Amino acid sequence: MVARRLSVLLLAAITLATAAHAQTTGAVSGAGRAQPASSDGARSALPAVVAAAHLSVDGPRTRLTFDLTRAVEMRAFALADPYRVIIDLDEVNFHIAPPAAERRGLVKTFRFGLFAPGKSRIVVELTGPAVVERALTIEGEEGRPPRLHLDLVRTDADGFRRALADRAVSNIARRGDRETLGPRLSPRAEEGSGPPVVVIDPGHGGIDPGATAPSTGDEEKMIVLDFAKVLRDKLAAGGRYRVVMTRDRDIFIPLADRVRVAREARAQLFISVHADSISGANENARGVTVYTLSDRASDADSERLAERENKADAIAGLDLSDEPSEIADILIDLTRRETRIYSANFARTLAGEMRQVTRMHRLPLRSAGFQVLRAHDIPSVLVELGFVTSRRDVEMLTSAIWRDRTADSVAKAVDQFFAARNGGPVAPAARR
Repeated sequence: MVARRLSVLLLAAITLATAAHAQTTGAVSGAGRAQPASSDGARSALPAVVAAAHLSVDGPRTRLTFDLTRAVEMRAFALADPYRVIIDLDEVNFHIAPPAAERRGLVKTFRFGLFAPGKSRIVVELTGPAVVERALTIEGEEGRPPRLHLDLVRTDADGFRRALADRAVSNIARRGDRETLGPRLSPRAEEGSGPPVVVIDPGHGGIDPGATAPSTGDEEKMIVLDFAKVLRDKLAAGGRYRVVMTRDRDIFIPLADRVRVAREARAQLFISVHADSISGANENARGVTVYTLSDRASDADSERLAERENKADAIAGLDLSDEPSEIADILIDLTRRETRIYSANFARTLAGEMRQVTRMHRLPLRSAGFQVLRAHDIPSVLVELGFVTSRRDVEMLTSAIWRDRTADSVAKAVDQFFAARNGGPVAPAARR
């Protein structure tokens, strides 16, 4: 009884703290519209809080339970390759620690985060095929908090396939259900109607953390977002470039939508920003690497990296089984020779500028089949800023001084790229 009362008091404290924060900063609804924080209606518009997670096993059944500050709408469905269950729910704040690595019952692990404006997602990785026996949220009773229950039952591969075929929700995660995640640009920007458009693409985000630094726990998604914001401000200074970011907060963006943002913006340069990780014989690797698109990877490490980065949509729980063939086909078939030359030229310029201020990888210019670089008419590069598996690189990547100095070198490379492309020198703008 005492433990139950403490749990209720904790949930109440979290709710009050969330409301107090909203009154200070301005409450934001799931759709991103500011709401007044002074009324009862505004308090109900605050995201619910996921305050605790519980896992229990009973024979072939496994139950995953989340404590909430209030009940929310949710739906759950299973996906294969690998076996996993997706829980989509109204936007919530997760006040829970990442789960322990050890497996229990049917649950290998789970991850969570903001999936789209107004929508959060939990991806539950399974140890094998299972069906969702029950998935619902219930109001709290007798002092208990509202809870989200997910009940899983073990099955075989045939049973799993039958369950998918029988459930109308098997199409929920497909393209028709996806919300537009990146910034929409309407009317479509016309090339040549203003300053050059540069799109900065901070990798990963939301439910997809990217690589995690083993020494500090820093996540790639936040490392690259912090750097991208500094670079954006430097490029936008003086109005010489129009800068578009595929994401400017911790939210998941599908790979195809990242490319769509660049296409709709009529981008003349696309820079995707990441941080690498590696294990095994090369685990001491350090420094910046600049990648361009190629149908054949320049080396085995580049090929493995591209395969890992191209799995971002699957990590976030998207069902890619019905993606159009233009995504599944060999991407290099769509890339024009001229664009490839521009991309390679910018990559060389970028590596040359960055080596003046930061450590470079021993092979700083490489190539592989990155899906996010597939726009056939936009010069594109993917920059790995360093290795989160290197303690010294992590110290560098999380340094505000390093970010400022390195972003300045990238901005100088952008100046040189457009000066060469436009056939004349361009004076660099004042940098912050």
